[in-house]
Amino acid sequence: MAVRYFALIFGIFYTLVALLGFLPFALSEPTPAVDLTVDTLYGDLLGLFPVNIIHTFVHLLIGLWGLIAYRSFDASRTYARFNAILFAILAIMGVIPGLRTVFGLIPLYSHDIWLHAASALLAGYFGYVYAPERREEAV
Repeated sequence: MAVRYFALIFGIFYTLVALLGFLPFALSEPTPAVDLTVDTLYGDLLGLFPVNIIHTFVHLLIGLWGLIAYRSFDASRTYARFNAILFAILAIMGVIPGLRTVFGLIPLYSHDIWLHAASALLAGYFGYVYAPERREEAV
């Protein structure tokens, strides 16, 4: 059940983050401001995490996928494994100057780096490390 609950909670979290990203009052002036090609809904979510419309849509997709993946153990495990890899790549991209905005499309710098790293570690635990008992798979 733990892997399924991971998918559910992770999905709820990223869906709520995405919904906040669509609300202009939840965004503050980005610091430091960088040149982005896509600056629609660009700002610091809750004053900390740089986002724009593309970043927010990615959060929404990840969140909704988690809610769908919750329905089965195998889907939840696949979801966790995919997100472990994705968020690890995003955290690494956030520290590389040429990639920290994905070529001007998505901001990945600042507090996004540690959030993506923490998300990768958590997803990696449930995707690769956590070993459920056989009876959990049948639930």
